[in-house]
Amino acid sequence: MTDVAGAMGAGRPDPAGNRPTLDERRLRRRYAAERRFKAYGIVAIGIAMAALAWLLFSIVAQGYQAFVHTHIKLEVFFDAQQLDPSGRNTPEALARGNYGAVYKSALRDRFSDVRKRRDRRALYSLLSQGAEDDLRAMVLSDPSIVGTRKEVWLTASDHVDMLLKGKIDRDRPERERPIKDRHLAWIDSLIADGKVETRFNTRFFSAGASREPELAGIRGAIMGSFFTMMVTLLLSFPVGVGAAVYLEEFAPRNRWTDLIEVNINNLAAVPSIVFGLLGLAVILNFFGVPRSAPLAGGMVLALMTLPTIIIATRAALKAVPPSIREAALGIGASKLQVITHHVLPLALPGILTGTIIGMAQALGETAPLLMIGMVAFIVDIPTDPLSPATVLPVQIYLWSDMPERSFVEKTSAAIMVLLGFLVVMNAIAIYLRRKFERRW
Repeated sequence: MTDVAGAMGAGRPDPAGNRPTLDERRLRRRYAAERRFKAYGIVAIGIAMAALAWLLFSIVAQGYQAFVHTHIKLEVFFDAQQLDPSGRNTPEALARGNYGAVYKSALRDRFSDVRKRRDRRALYSLLSQGAEDDLRAMVLSDPSIVGTRKEVWLTASDHVDMLLKGKIDRDRPERERPIKDRHLAWIDSLIADGKVETRFNTRFFSAGASREPELAGIRGAIMGSFFTMMVTLLLSFPVGVGAAVYLEEFAPRNRWTDLIEVNINNLAAVPSIVFGLLGLAVILNFFGVPRSAPLAGGMVLALMTLPTIIIATRAALKAVPPSIREAALGIGASKLQVITHHVLPLALPGILTGTIIGMAQALGETAPLLMIGMVAFIVDIPTDPLSPATVLPVQIYLWSDMPERSFVEKTSAAIMVLLGFLVVMNAIAIYLRRKFERRW
């Protein structure tokens, strides 16, 4: 009544004609408060968007260069005495060849004026140890090049790469930079001859962990994340959906089910490190699951994801109109048939959305996996859920603690890859929701 009276009174002119009425002042204050509230909301959204944009910009600015790496072109003589001294020309014999001697000989031939042993050791540091792997892969793919001379592109060391990416200031005093003046002279000579080129860094996606920045990749972490998420999905989805269906459709309403529902809601807010402690005490110590294995990580993350899946599934089941159940029961369907043939298919979009969101949350978790030993330095690529492995968030954590400058950009690049996976998973959830959602 006050609002109505105020609105009616707001149109009346003041009898004195010199100031607004009380109702008009109240109405103006309400409108002004509403405008201020809208302005506060716009400012809050602007601040949040600016912070998000700055975060993404800083990550991309630091990490995009990790997707390319510097290569040096050399004329290499594939000396049969070094690569296949036995002359058998078998893959096993060629794999054991001395490829380090081959690329070092190519460097000595290119810079024939470098004769001192100390200078030659410095010269060899222009190339990465991965140059041996490049040559080995080349010979194994085409053994006929043994005994021939060929120009090839080889991986440069991380210091050379950082210099050419502008991360090392060549104008600083020599003692303050890892690249010395003699290195600069050799690099400038190669650049002048067109022997230096920046190429897509395939090793970043194909290699595992390494202490050498230019050899480090995320394939091992991606495979570890894949096996961990596979175990998480296989354990959490059927258990979560089954628990939600029982609680929503079959369980009697009493204090025990109320207690279970309260505990499920509380578990959704428990810090993830608590699940890590549970996994350490029960999954590792009691059940004896191998440490650092994706099986252990998947079991821990399944426990953490269960509350999210149960809550989302129950909400999806509640959204199905009761008339669907009543119609199915009316034509003679059993309770189980009603659930499996009608309710679950209609609730499936919401169930899948909640599951994908829960999996995306699990994909980005680090703390519980640190507790069960998935922080170990694993060089080999995992091949099954029982192989020692790490996951992408833990790999990012490990790289962020490395002292080399090259690992800074690799850390940001790995974050970009992880954010890409999360965006794709959330986009899939939105797509499934919109494609299969029914409005009642």
